[in-house]
Amino acid sequence: MKRNFKTLLLTVLTLAIGFSGCKDEDGNKKAVNFFTLQDDIDFGAQVAAEIESDPVNFPILDSASYPEAYEHLRRITDTILNSGKVEYREEFVWQTKIIEDDSTLNAFCTPGGYIYVYTGLIKFLESEDELAGVMGHEIAHADERHSTEALTKQYGTDVLFAILFGNDQGTLAQVAKGMIGLKYSRNNESEADMRSVDYLYPTQYDARGAARFFEKLIAQGGGSGPEFLSTHPNPENRVADIISYWEDKGSKEGERFEDRYKDFKNSLP
Repeated sequence: MKRNFKTLLLTVLTLAIGFSGCKDEDGNKKAVNFFTLQDDIDFGAQVAAEIESDPVNFPILDSASYPEAYEHLRRITDTILNSGKVEYREEFVWQTKIIEDDSTLNAFCTPGGYIYVYTGLIKFLESEDELAGVMGHEIAHADERHSTEALTKQYGTDVLFAILFGNDQGTLAQVAKGMIGLKYSRNNESEADMRSVDYLYPTQYDARGAARFFEKLIAQGGGSGPEFLSTHPNPENRVADIISYWEDKGSKEGERFEDRYKDFKNSLP
Protein backbone atom coordinates (compact mmCIF):
# COMPACT_ATOMS: atom_id res chain seq x y z
CA MET A 1 0.00 0.00 0.00
CA LYS A 2 1.56 3.27 -1.11
CA ARG A 3 0.30 6.79 -0.79
CA ASN A 4 1.68 10.05 -2.09
CA PHE A 5 2.64 12.80 0.36
CA LYS A 6 -0.55 14.80 -0.12
CA THR A 7 -2.78 11.78 0.51
CA LEU A 8 -0.79 10.81 3.58
CA LEU A 9 -0.97 14.35 4.96
CA LEU A 10 -4.74 14.41 4.51
CA THR A 11 -4.91 11.06 6.25
CA VAL A 12 -2.98 12.33 9.28
CA LEU A 13 -5.17 15.43 9.52
CA THR A 14 -8.35 13.40 9.27
CA LEU A 15 -7.14 10.99 11.93
CA ALA A 16 -6.11 13.77 14.28
CA ILE A 17 -9.45 15.54 13.95
CA GLY A 18 -11.35 12.31 14.47
CA PHE A 19 -9.48 11.24 17.58
CA SER A 20 -9.62 14.68 19.15
CA GLY A 21 -13.37 15.26 19.00
CA CYS A 22 -15.40 12.13 18.33
CA LYS A 23 -16.74 9.69 20.88
CA ASP A 24 -18.66 6.46 20.48
CA GLU A 25 -21.84 5.50 22.30
CA ASP A 26 -19.83 4.21 25.27
CA GLY A 27 -18.25 7.63 25.74
CA ASN A 28 -14.87 6.52 24.40
CA LYS A 29 -12.97 8.21 21.60
CA LYS A 30 -14.47 6.99 18.35
CA ALA A 31 -12.32 4.90 16.05
CA VAL A 32 -11.71 6.56 12.70
CA ASN A 33 -11.20 4.46 9.60
CA PHE A 34 -8.58 6.22 7.47
CA PHE A 35 -8.05 3.22 5.18
CA THR A 36 -9.37 3.36 1.62
CA LEU A 37 -11.31 0.47 0.13
CA GLN A 38 -8.18 -0.62 -1.73
CA ASP A 39 -6.29 -0.52 1.56
CA ASP A 40 -8.80 -3.00 2.99
CA ILE A 41 -8.19 -5.29 0.02
CA ASP A 42 -4.39 -5.00 0.15
CA PHE A 43 -4.13 -5.23 3.91
CA GLY A 44 -6.46 -8.24 3.99
CA ALA A 45 -4.23 -10.02 1.48
CA GLN A 46 -1.17 -9.33 3.65
CA VAL A 47 -2.91 -10.53 6.78
CA ALA A 48 -4.07 -13.70 5.00
CA ALA A 49 -0.51 -14.39 3.87
CA GLU A 50 0.74 -14.05 7.45
CA ILE A 51 -1.98 -16.35 8.76
CA GLU A 52 -1.33 -19.04 6.18
CA SER A 53 2.42 -18.90 6.75
CA ASP A 54 1.89 -19.86 10.40
CA PRO A 55 0.55 -23.45 10.39
CA VAL A 56 1.30 -23.90 14.08
CA ASN A 57 -1.22 -21.27 15.18
CA PHE A 58 -3.42 -21.49 12.08
CA PRO A 59 -3.49 -25.11 10.80
CA ILE A 60 -5.42 -24.67 7.54
CA LEU A 61 -7.32 -27.76 6.41
CA ASP A 62 -6.09 -28.82 2.98
CA SER A 63 -8.82 -28.27 0.39
CA ALA A 64 -7.38 -30.95 -1.92
CA SER A 65 -7.61 -33.56 0.84
CA TYR A 66 -11.08 -32.48 2.00
CA PRO A 67 -12.89 -31.26 -1.13
CA GLU A 68 -16.34 -32.18 0.17
CA ALA A 69 -15.93 -30.04 3.29
CA TYR A 70 -14.88 -27.06 1.22
CA GLU A 71 -17.74 -27.64 -1.20
CA HIS A 72 -20.19 -27.33 1.71
CA LEU A 73 -18.51 -24.21 3.08
CA ARG A 74 -18.32 -22.49 -0.30
CA ARG A 75 -21.96 -23.26 -1.02
CA ILE A 76 -22.96 -21.51 2.21
CA THR A 77 -20.65 -18.58 1.50
CA ASP A 78 -21.83 -18.17 -2.09
CA THR A 79 -25.47 -18.25 -1.02
CA ILE A 80 -24.85 -15.32 1.32
CA LEU A 81 -22.74 -13.39 -1.17
CA ASN A 82 -25.32 -13.86 -3.94
CA SER A 83 -28.16 -12.55 -1.77
CA GLY A 84 -27.85 -9.14 -3.44
CA LYS A 85 -27.24 -7.50 -0.07
CA VAL A 86 -23.44 -7.60 0.21
CA GLU A 87 -22.16 -4.19 -0.86
CA TYR A 88 -18.62 -5.23 -1.77
CA ARG A 89 -19.58 -8.56 -3.35
CA GLU A 90 -17.48 -7.87 -6.45
CA GLU A 91 -14.67 -5.83 -4.89
CA PHE A 92 -13.53 -8.21 -2.12
CA VAL A 93 -12.02 -11.66 -2.64
CA TRP A 94 -14.35 -13.60 -0.26
CA GLN A 95 -11.97 -16.52 0.11
CA THR A 96 -12.91 -19.23 2.62
CA LYS A 97 -10.56 -21.44 4.63
CA ILE A 98 -11.14 -24.00 7.37
CA ILE A 99 -8.82 -24.02 10.38
CA GLU A 100 -8.46 -27.53 11.83
CA ASP A 101 -8.87 -26.94 15.55
CA ASP A 102 -11.75 -28.69 17.29
CA SER A 103 -11.05 -26.93 20.59
CA THR A 104 -11.67 -23.43 19.23
CA LEU A 105 -15.19 -22.10 18.81
CA ASN A 106 -14.55 -19.24 16.44
CA ALA A 107 -14.63 -17.69 12.98
CA PHE A 108 -13.28 -14.40 11.70
CA CYS A 109 -12.99 -12.39 8.52
CA THR A 110 -10.11 -10.09 7.61
CA PRO A 111 -10.47 -6.83 5.71
CA GLY A 112 -11.06 -7.61 2.06
CA GLY A 113 -13.03 -10.79 2.70
CA TYR A 114 -10.67 -13.59 3.77
CA ILE A 115 -12.91 -15.82 5.88
CA TYR A 116 -11.60 -18.41 8.36
CA VAL A 117 -13.85 -20.91 10.13
CA TYR A 118 -12.64 -23.27 12.83
CA THR A 119 -13.69 -26.93 12.81
CA GLY A 120 -14.64 -26.45 16.47
CA LEU A 121 -17.33 -23.98 15.47
CA ILE A 122 -18.63 -26.13 12.61
CA LYS A 123 -18.94 -29.17 14.87
CA PHE A 124 -20.59 -27.14 17.63
CA LEU A 125 -23.48 -26.09 15.40
CA GLU A 126 -26.42 -28.28 14.41
CA SER A 127 -27.79 -26.87 11.16
CA GLU A 128 -26.65 -25.00 8.08
CA ASP A 129 -28.68 -21.89 8.84
CA GLU A 130 -26.78 -21.50 12.13
CA LEU A 131 -23.41 -21.47 10.41
CA ALA A 132 -24.81 -19.20 7.69
CA GLY A 133 -25.95 -16.80 10.42
CA VAL A 134 -22.50 -16.72 12.00
CA MET A 135 -20.80 -16.34 8.62
CA GLY A 136 -23.21 -13.57 7.71
CA HIS A 137 -22.14 -11.78 10.88
CA GLU A 138 -18.47 -12.12 9.95
CA ILE A 139 -19.03 -11.13 6.32
CA ALA A 140 -20.82 -8.04 7.62
CA HIS A 141 -17.78 -6.97 9.64
CA ALA A 142 -15.73 -6.97 6.42
CA ASP A 143 -18.48 -5.51 4.24
CA GLU A 144 -19.09 -2.67 6.71
CA ARG A 145 -15.29 -2.27 7.05
CA HIS A 146 -15.43 -2.65 10.81
CA SER A 147 -12.04 -4.38 10.92
CA THR A 148 -10.00 -1.46 9.65
CA GLU A 149 -11.97 0.88 11.91
CA ALA A 150 -11.08 -1.33 14.87
CA LEU A 151 -7.45 -1.67 13.78
CA THR A 152 -7.12 2.11 13.55
CA LYS A 153 -8.31 2.41 17.14
CA GLN A 154 -6.55 -0.62 18.63
CA TYR A 155 -3.07 -0.29 17.15
CA GLY A 156 -2.68 3.46 16.74
CA THR A 157 -1.01 5.61 14.14
CA ASP A 158 2.59 4.46 14.63
CA VAL A 159 1.82 0.82 13.93
CA LEU A 160 -0.49 1.60 11.03
CA PHE A 161 2.02 3.93 9.41
CA ALA A 162 4.62 1.16 9.60
CA ILE A 163 2.19 -1.14 7.81
CA LEU A 164 1.33 1.48 5.20
CA PHE A 165 5.02 2.07 4.45
CA GLY A 166 5.59 -1.69 4.26
CA ASN A 167 8.74 -1.61 6.38
CA ASP A 168 7.74 -3.59 9.44
CA GLN A 169 6.89 -7.23 8.73
CA GLY A 170 7.17 -8.13 12.41
CA THR A 171 4.43 -5.65 13.23
CA LEU A 172 2.28 -6.99 10.43
CA ALA A 173 2.61 -10.49 11.87
CA GLN A 174 1.55 -9.17 15.28
CA VAL A 175 -1.50 -7.49 13.77
CA ALA A 176 -2.39 -10.64 11.81
CA LYS A 177 -2.44 -12.73 14.97
CA GLY A 178 -4.47 -10.03 16.70
CA MET A 179 -7.25 -10.24 14.12
CA ILE A 180 -8.91 -13.10 16.01
CA GLY A 181 -9.29 -11.04 19.15
CA LEU A 182 -10.30 -7.76 17.58
CA LYS A 183 -12.86 -6.02 19.75
CA TYR A 184 -15.63 -4.25 17.92
CA SER A 185 -17.85 -1.54 19.33
CA ARG A 186 -21.38 -2.20 20.56
CA ASN A 187 -22.71 -0.58 17.43
CA ASN A 188 -20.47 -2.68 15.17
CA GLU A 189 -21.62 -5.92 16.81
CA SER A 190 -25.30 -4.99 16.61
CA GLU A 191 -24.93 -3.86 13.01
CA ALA A 192 -23.25 -7.16 12.06
CA ASP A 193 -26.11 -9.07 13.70
CA MET A 194 -28.72 -7.17 11.72
CA ARG A 195 -26.78 -7.42 8.49
CA SER A 196 -26.63 -11.19 8.95
CA VAL A 197 -30.44 -11.18 8.91
CA ASP A 198 -30.42 -8.94 5.83
CA TYR A 199 -28.07 -11.30 4.00
CA LEU A 200 -29.97 -14.49 4.81
CA TYR A 201 -33.53 -13.19 4.42
CA PRO A 202 -33.62 -13.29 0.56
CA THR A 203 -32.10 -16.80 0.53
CA GLN A 204 -33.51 -20.23 1.35
CA TYR A 205 -31.97 -20.06 4.81
CA ASP A 206 -33.88 -19.18 7.93
CA ALA A 207 -32.53 -15.70 8.73
CA ARG A 208 -32.52 -16.35 12.49
CA GLY A 209 -29.43 -18.55 12.29
CA ALA A 210 -27.20 -16.32 14.43
CA ALA A 211 -29.90 -16.08 17.10
CA ARG A 212 -30.06 -19.86 17.31
CA PHE A 213 -26.32 -19.94 17.95
CA PHE A 214 -26.76 -17.48 20.82
CA GLU A 215 -29.55 -19.65 22.19
CA LYS A 216 -27.26 -22.66 22.08
CA LEU A 217 -24.55 -20.76 23.95
CA ILE A 218 -27.07 -19.59 26.55
CA ALA A 219 -28.39 -23.14 27.02
CA GLN A 220 -24.85 -24.29 27.77
CA GLY A 221 -24.29 -21.52 30.27
CA GLY A 222 -22.52 -19.07 27.99
CA GLY A 223 -19.21 -20.93 28.29
CA SER A 224 -16.16 -19.60 26.50
CA GLY A 225 -17.89 -18.37 23.37
CA PRO A 226 -15.97 -16.67 20.57
CA GLU A 227 -15.08 -13.01 20.95
CA PHE A 228 -17.39 -11.92 18.13
CA LEU A 229 -20.41 -13.42 19.93
CA SER A 230 -19.45 -12.92 23.58
CA THR A 231 -18.93 -9.16 23.54
CA HIS A 232 -21.62 -6.69 24.53
CA PRO A 233 -24.58 -6.56 24.09
CA ASN A 234 -25.15 -9.82 25.93
CA PRO A 235 -26.43 -12.95 24.11
CA GLU A 236 -29.96 -12.72 25.53
CA ASN A 237 -30.42 -9.20 24.19
CA ARG A 238 -28.92 -10.13 20.85
CA VAL A 239 -31.34 -13.03 20.42
CA ALA A 240 -34.27 -10.68 21.10
CA ASP A 241 -32.90 -8.00 18.76
CA ILE A 242 -32.28 -10.43 15.91
CA ILE A 243 -35.75 -11.97 16.19
CA SER A 244 -37.38 -8.54 16.43
CA TYR A 245 -35.55 -7.39 13.31
CA TRP A 246 -36.54 -10.62 11.50
CA GLU A 247 -40.18 -9.99 12.47
CA ASP A 248 -40.01 -6.42 11.19
CA LYS A 249 -38.84 -7.76 7.83
CA GLY A 250 -41.92 -10.00 7.57
CA SER A 251 -41.14 -13.15 9.63
CA LYS A 252 -40.36 -15.32 6.62
CA GLU A 253 -39.40 -18.80 7.78
CA GLY A 254 -36.59 -20.38 5.83
CA GLU A 255 -34.88 -23.76 5.69
CA ARG A 256 -32.40 -25.11 8.24
CA PHE A 257 -30.84 -27.95 6.17
CA GLU A 258 -30.02 -30.11 9.18
CA ASP A 259 -29.39 -33.34 7.22
CA ARG A 260 -27.13 -31.59 4.75
CA TYR A 261 -25.23 -30.04 7.62
CA LYS A 262 -24.60 -33.48 9.12
CA ASP A 263 -22.96 -34.41 5.83
CA PHE A 264 -20.76 -31.32 6.16
CA LYS A 265 -19.64 -32.27 9.67
CA ASN A 266 -19.01 -35.86 8.60
CA SER A 267 -16.73 -34.63 5.82
CA LEU A 268 -14.34 -33.08 8.36
CA PRO A 269 -11.39 -34.93 9.93
